[in-house]
Amino acid sequence: MILIDTSVWIDYFRGADQELVEHLQRLLDEDQTALAMPVRIELLAGSSKKDFSRLRRALSALPTFIPGESTWRVIESWVESALLKGERFGVMDLLIAALAAENGLGLWSLDSDFDRMQKLGFARLYVPARRG
Repeated sequence: MILIDTSVWIDYFRGADQELVEHLQRLLDEDQTALAMPVRIELLAGSSKKDFSRLRRALSALPTFIPGESTWRVIESWVESALLKGERFGVMDLLIAALAAENGLGLWSLDSDFDRMQKLGFARLYVPARRG
């Protein structure tokens, strides 16, 4: 199962990258996608009034992972490790990565901060194979 980050969802909804749209749609059809609660909230907060109810219903169909006390402990240890290596990350990105890591999920994001997290061993990124 793959945890899909906000950046991928935004490109999916915009439809600009047809290959990304088709790949995410395939994962959705195969029930291979999951949400982190912070991603769900980011998507709903960025929604239009007109699309809000429809989007909330669609997102409700996906498994959603919610942070618990252990999630916050993981993040705190990561912050210390990152600082020792001269790295800093936003809390939301750390939260999303921690939820993926805690649940053994790959993480699909277009945000390069997650590449840096992977180098530190915090995340396991999902990189779809490109055609051509």
